[in-house]
Amino acid sequence: MNIRLAQLNPTIGDLSGNKAIVLEAIASASEDGINLLILPELIVCGYPPMDLLEKEVFREMCYGVTQEIIESVGNLTVIFGSITENHSGVGRTCYNSAIVAKNGLEIARVHKALLPTYDVFDDLRYFEPGTEFEPVMIDGVPFGITVCEDIWFNDNEINYHTYSVNPAEILTQKGAQAIINVSASPFTKTKPVSRAGMLQKHARELNLPLFYVNQVGANTELVFDGDSLALDQSGKIISRAKRFAETYIDIQYEIDSQSVVQTGSTSSSLDAPNPIESMFNGLVKGLQDYIIKSKAAAKVVLGLSGGVDSALVAVIAKEALGPKNVLAVTMPSEFSSEGSVTDSKKLATNLGIELQEISIKPIFDSYLAQLNPIFEGMDFNVAEENLQSRSRGDLLMAIANKFGFMLLNTGNKSETAVGYCTLYGDMAGGLGLISDLYKTEVYAMCCWLNEQYYQKEIIPQAIIDKEPSAELRPDQKDSDSLPDYGTLDTVLEYYLEHQLSREEIIRKGFDEELIDRILRLVDINEHKRYQAAPGLKMSAKAFGAGRRWPIVQGWTGQERKSQKPVARKQ
Repeated sequence: MNIRLAQLNPTIGDLSGNKAIVLEAIASASEDGINLLILPELIVCGYPPMDLLEKEVFREMCYGVTQEIIESVGNLTVIFGSITENHSGVGRTCYNSAIVAKNGLEIARVHKALLPTYDVFDDLRYFEPGTEFEPVMIDGVPFGITVCEDIWFNDNEINYHTYSVNPAEILTQKGAQAIINVSASPFTKTKPVSRAGMLQKHARELNLPLFYVNQVGANTELVFDGDSLALDQSGKIISRAKRFAETYIDIQYEIDSQSVVQTGSTSSSLDAPNPIESMFNGLVKGLQDYIIKSKAAAKVVLGLSGGVDSALVAVIAKEALGPKNVLAVTMPSEFSSEGSVTDSKKLATNLGIELQEISIKPIFDSYLAQLNPIFEGMDFNVAEENLQSRSRGDLLMAIANKFGFMLLNTGNKSETAVGYCTLYGDMAGGLGLISDLYKTEVYAMCCWLNEQYYQKEIIPQAIIDKEPSAELRPDQKDSDSLPDYGTLDTVLEYYLEHQLSREEIIRKGFDEELIDRILRLVDINEHKRYQAAPGLKMSAKAFGAGRRWPIVQGWTGQERKSQKPVARKQ
């Protein structure tokens, strides 16, 4: 049996566009002599459709497009994901289903059974869970068909809850000779390794070949890497699709011997990828699809400060959109170092992007003059510092508004976590491109770009080497307000992604007072993150839709009662 795993890039809600890419995949597979074509989860409506599913007209249109796709299928079998109606009269209105079609007819449908409700997932909010598990006969072979979470079972990166039902195991017990999984599984920096390990484990335990196809592309915060895989019954990876690309892999499945053989030339490296390289490719794809699918703008603008964060954002923007579609603006003040301008100019030249220079000193001086009657006699503090950041934000938004560009935010996860950012200033923007990268990851990616990707110095070494500074007061350094980023990022990863308690982090050898300070800064700055631009998710726990932390609450500081109240810096 010739099987194709095709990872497609749907747009949420673009039913006609999604139908077109499905029909194109079917036509191509048919022409190439494919017997079984497997497409991703919810390919008809895109994943995740969220509250679009609450609209009856949207659901009805999905059902109509699904039927049109079924009727277009010729003499090959196609498995694709869509919503299907719940006719029982109780429960949620629809299922998340895998449709099996051949010769213009639906021959089976399988409903997703394990509906995640953790992190960014809200499946149980919208879908009725499937409760029946039966292999589907395809050309005389019983296949066990599962949908996304059904194959992960209890082997997720973070186990928020434990399932009692293992769909793949039940299907195997009922005679399935191979397992198929259709997925829309978002990328994280650890997912390529954890995903492959999970699939290998299940293939070995079930003693069956396993065919996994995943969505590719990006929808708002979520980036999908594809990374479709075919494994034999021993858990050996036979073929693996290129990540972040609309492509496919072809394999030949020999039913009698249970052998799986790669037949096409589109397989990528079977090895685990470099996480920094994977995140870079994910950020490029994330920005491309955000711009293309949202139609928010044709070009982007960003502030170029001479630091690593804005330098990395400029590189990603150039790679994603091309140099002609990127405008950078450097906005020096009386506190800016000479390098903030000269390094920005050198980077812009290396990238071939346009750079404009606007001094904020006249604007800042005007603010101070107007506020003098109120501020007179008071010391220079965070109020004056943030006026500079907000002046820059206003200038960038004015340019974005005037020319119809989208402003890219350049804040990183470390600073966002502890509130080292300014509301309506450097937090402005339509997309937080590196908001899920720790500062240490920003440095690592900049070094990787010079050493591996470009193999020459595109990001000036002076930008990488200089000590981080917001440059909002004389001789200011990030280290005046924050621990060194190596320590800070390690603690933040333990607290946010591994979800360790204060005591668990301290037991890893950290100073108690330092941990109390960092955790408190994280907890009291949720109000800022609530107003931040959407950011591209790269980790198992990113700020945004997947981390729902109350702003008004009484828990903050319960583990750290010795801490004195800290005033919020806006």
